Amino acid sequence: MTPPLAPAAPLFRDPVHDGAADPTLIRDRETGDWWMFYTARRANLATEGVGWVHGTDIGTATSADDGRTWTYRGIAQGLAHEPGRNTYWAPEILWHDGSYHMYVSYVPGVPTDWDADRHILHHTSRDLVNWRFESVLKLSSDRVIDACVWPLPDGSWRMWHKDEADGNRIHAADSADLFTWRPIGRALDDQAQEGPNVFRHQGSYWMVTDFWSGLLVYRSDDLTHWTRQDEPLLAGKGLRPGDDGDGHHAFALSQGEDDAYLFYFTHSAGGQRSCVQVAPLAVHEGRLRCDRDAAFGLRLRADRTPALRGGNQPS
Repeated sequence: MTPPLAPAAPLFRDPVHDGAADPTLIRDRETGDWWMFYTARRANLATEGVGWVHGTDIGTATSADDGRTWTYRGIAQGLAHEPGRNTYWAPEILWHDGSYHMYVSYVPGVPTDWDADRHILHHTSRDLVNWRFESVLKLSSDRVIDACVWPLPDGSWRMWHKDEADGNRIHAADSADLFTWRPIGRALDDQAQEGPNVFRHQGSYWMVTDFWSGLLVYRSDDLTHWTRQDEPLLAGKGLRPGDDGDGHHAFALSQGEDDAYLFYFTHSAGGQRSCVQVAPLAVHEGRLRCDRDAAFGLRLRADRTPALRGGNQPS
C-alpha cells in the first residue's frame, strides 16, 4: 500500500536531457518552496567520448508540496565568468547573512575526455534565480570538484571537496567569511572517492561519499576526525521505478531528531540517462541506514530544517 504523502519515484527527471545528477536542496526563504539544483547532464545526446557529461548547465526544479513532486524551472542564470560553452557540475548552496552562496565545479569548454583542469567557483544570490560570480577559489590544486560546506563550532566554515591531483582523495579548506579559503590538506585518506556531503543527525556529524559502488559513510564528533562505517549505503539496485543501480553523489537533509532523507541519483540500466531519487535515513546501533525500498511519506518542514538549508540558519 502506498503511504500518505509518498514522494514520486523517480523523484525527478530532467525534461530536456534526461540526465539529472548531483542534487542539492535548499528552501526559498521568501516563498517557502523547496529548490533543487543539479547537474544537467546531456544524457540523451550522442557525443564523442564523455562529451555528454561536459557542456552541462546547472538545472533547477521547485516543489510547492514539501518535496513530493518537482517542476522543472530551467537553468541557473549568471554563472558564466568567461565566454564560450563551458561545464558546470555538482552545486552546493547555502544561506548566510542575507545571501545564498553557491559553490559549483567548473571545467572550461566541453572536453571529450577526463583530462582537463577543474575548479570550484563561488557565486552569490538574493533570490536563488539570479547569480553573481564572485571568484575562482584557490584550493589544493587545479583539479578540484564537488564542494560541500558546513559551519564549524567556532563560527567559521569548512569545505570538503575531491582533489583529483591527489589520487581522488577528499580534501578540506577553512574560511572565516565564505569568500577566502585556506586549504588544510586531506580530510579522508583511506581510498579514492568523490561527492562528499556532510550533515548533522541524532547528535553526530556524518559524511557520505560516492565511491562508484554505492556510498561510503563516515561519522565524527568534531568535523575533523572521521570513522568509517563498515558497510556502504545504496550498493546495487533498488525496487522502485528508475532505481536501477548504485546510488551516486547524494545529498542528506536532516529534519530534526527523527526524520532524515537522502537524495541521490541513479543511472538507467545500461545507459547514460539518470534520475533523482529520495529514501529515508535512520541511525540504528550507531550506524547510518538507508532503506531505499521502504514505503514512506515525505514532508520537508521549513521549521525544523538544519543550519544552511532552510528555517533555523545562522545569519
